Amino acid sequence: MKIALLGTGFGQAHAQVYAARGDVEVVVFGRTPAALERIHDSYGFPTTTDLDSLYDDPTIDLIDICLPTALHAEHALRGVAAGKHVLCELPLALTMADAQRVTAAAEAGDRQVFVDMFDRFGPANRILFDAVQADTYGTLLELELELHTALRWPGYDLGLDSIALDVMHGDLDIVSQVLGVPESVSTTAVPGGQRGSAAHATLTYPHAVARVSASSLMPDPYGTRGGYRATFTDGILEHHFGDGEDSTVVEYTSAGRRALAAEGPDTYTAMIEHVLTCLRGETENRIALSSVLDALAVTLDIHQAIQHESR
Repeated sequence: MKIALLGTGFGQAHAQVYAARGDVEVVVFGRTPAALERIHDSYGFPTTTDLDSLYDDPTIDLIDICLPTALHAEHALRGVAAGKHVLCELPLALTMADAQRVTAAAEAGDRQVFVDMFDRFGPANRILFDAVQADTYGTLLELELELHTALRWPGYDLGLDSIALDVMHGDLDIVSQVLGVPESVSTTAVPGGQRGSAAHATLTYPHAVARVSASSLMPDPYGTRGGYRATFTDGILEHHFGDGEDSTVVEYTSAGRRALAAEGPDTYTAMIEHVLTCLRGETENRIALSSVLDALAVTLDIHQAIQHESR
């Protein structure tokens, strides 16, 4: 399978996965020759600054979009129009109207479109999904998710104009997967002194509540840390991860405390394996457009609320 990887920033996470596979051929597009040279030196992929040539190339099967968020919908539409399958980094679009345009275009054609909701594939998150589906601990009453990070990506300040879309969206998708569309949403947020921000969202349901917290105010040595706590009628699941630490999931019930094995490939490896498996016709698309729209709508509502608060 031949893949056009668009973007040299976050695209490096995808490039690393592709480089470990023997069943794909990859060409990388970027605008900065120095960044392209680094990717070529690291992974050996051919590179180009000619974007049109990739869309016009009949041998390319999949367009993998890792461009800035504002360009996602435009290039998803262009990929579908060019007869390519599309993998789009999250979020799919900056408006629901654009997301619906991509959905309509995909439904009118025969190409598959995937949105990189990589958190759905994390081993710890799969434990949560399975517990909810099987009623292992009874009814889910409260779900708390958090992600705190230093500013580790040059050019991304993760201020109030982007923290919901770039940091909270994945956790909001987890909430959507297990609890659905909320009855109401409330937010609080604060900007950093020069860079970064912090935001919190509370989502209410008829018999449950969810809280999603994100911060990009941490100093460099803090790295990235986060996790979830899911409180059920008959037990608790608690997940924690951090730089240099093993990801852990612990079960708390009346029987005591028990560590659970969260085994499996990392989220990006699992996500890309899923995409390629779908394109081989071996499984159904679990990150299809129709499955991401509810979480996107909630994320965009929170994004707008945070913008309003910051004025």
